[in-house]
Amino acid sequence: MPDVRLASPQGRWILLTTVLGSSMALLDSTVVNVALPRIGRDLDANLSALQWTVNAYMVTLAGLILLGGALGDRFGRRKVFVVGVVWFAVASLLCGIAPDAGTLIAARALQGVGGALLTPGSLALIQASFHPDDRGRAVGLWSGFGGVGAAVGPFVGGWLVDGPGWRWVFLLNVPLALVCVPVALRHVPESRDPRAHGRFDVLGAALGALALALVTYALIEAGEGGWVVAVSAGAGLIAAVAFVVVERRRPDPMMPPDIFASRQFTAVNLVTLCVYAALGGFFFLAALQLQVVVGYSALAAGTALLPTTVLMLLLSARSGELADRIGPRIPLTVGPLLCAAGMLLMLRVGPGASYLTDVLPALVVLGLGLVTLVAPLTATVLGSVSVVRAGLASGINNAAARAAGLMAVAALPLLAGMGEEAYREPSAFDAAFGRAMGWCAGALVVGAVLAAAVVRRPPPDCRRPECRTYGGVTSPPLEGEPVRKRLG
Repeated sequence: MPDVRLASPQGRWILLTTVLGSSMALLDSTVVNVALPRIGRDLDANLSALQWTVNAYMVTLAGLILLGGALGDRFGRRKVFVVGVVWFAVASLLCGIAPDAGTLIAARALQGVGGALLTPGSLALIQASFHPDDRGRAVGLWSGFGGVGAAVGPFVGGWLVDGPGWRWVFLLNVPLALVCVPVALRHVPESRDPRAHGRFDVLGAALGALALALVTYALIEAGEGGWVVAVSAGAGLIAAVAFVVVERRRPDPMMPPDIFASRQFTAVNLVTLCVYAALGGFFFLAALQLQVVVGYSALAAGTALLPTTVLMLLLSARSGELADRIGPRIPLTVGPLLCAAGMLLMLRVGPGASYLTDVLPALVVLGLGLVTLVAPLTATVLGSVSVVRAGLASGINNAAARAAGLMAVAALPLLAGMGEEAYREPSAFDAAFGRAMGWCAGALVVGAVLAAAVVRRPPPDCRRPECRTYGGVTSPPLEGEPVRKRLG
């Protein structure tokens, strides 16, 4: 039974190192978009290279995050967390010194591997370390401080890009790791899951990541055409089918197919795909729109995007309480529709746009939509499966959201008709951005219709979310398996 008390010095050190570790990954997912125009100019990179700068990280993170959690359960959560932090910091250093776009993209893929190791471990360490009476408050503080990090991330990223340079967006992770690792080794107790057994599903993880990478490549390069694109698309589909076959036949699969026997779980994951595809595409393109078309600096663009995260940080817990009372169907229907309205309001954001009358209203409506849907989405995922599989269900949902985001970043420029040099031409980018917002709004409307048609109230004795305060915009919160049932 975990026995560390939150008020103790050890408890404060544990909270510090887990917040630092999770903030590294959360910051990276929010600040890189702000740096993209400057990266493109400095490295003479075209639009597809900028897409890969985002997606190389997301491919490995989405493909390996479930495996990362399993490794921590087996070999020790602290050990895998520390390895992930060190890996992430080394990859960040490589990103920061990359001489060209190809090197940066490769380093971003390595960075995603580190993120897959440390992201599940930060919450798992809190759950496995703190006394049951203090665990809820510890999780609340962890998620709250993480939300603050997500809120200040675009601001810090913009300041770094305009000041020391975009390379410091990545190099900032190195000093964070230098603080995080010694604290973890000295103050965080090691823990494992005594029930973890069997072989790791390395083949399943590799096939999943390979399918994502090949399909992403085909979408990004589809505008060029040719046999390489067709072969990549076909090979990606074959890898996806092989992934399903492997998961059905393995005794301990990474993603057990029978979990999708729950109609509710399947439905809410389809809603997740629609919502986070739209959000991933929006946050990739919005930072470019504000800088390329409206003329904002990186700092101004990063600061401009703050309202969505701040609203989530302030109101997500209350949204969860409301959903507990009225059920998830209304929030999961209304939330995506509000997000769609926010994205359509972004059509007003063009040359000479006013922040107060054009940009801010769109972001406030989008933020209110996120507030409305994220907490009920997580609660419905956890409530759609048995309590002992709640952590697995959350991991699958988190991976699905990240995969949807990377597919949107790959596909939206193609669907919107953006050429390779579009981000260098304000008028062309503005026109394509408007078309892209239409696609994003359409995906959100589809998600709302699915939620209205299929989502139902979870049973009263189901698992409830522990992360009540959340500020992330790229994926729903990652919930762990209940510690009392696992260790008690």
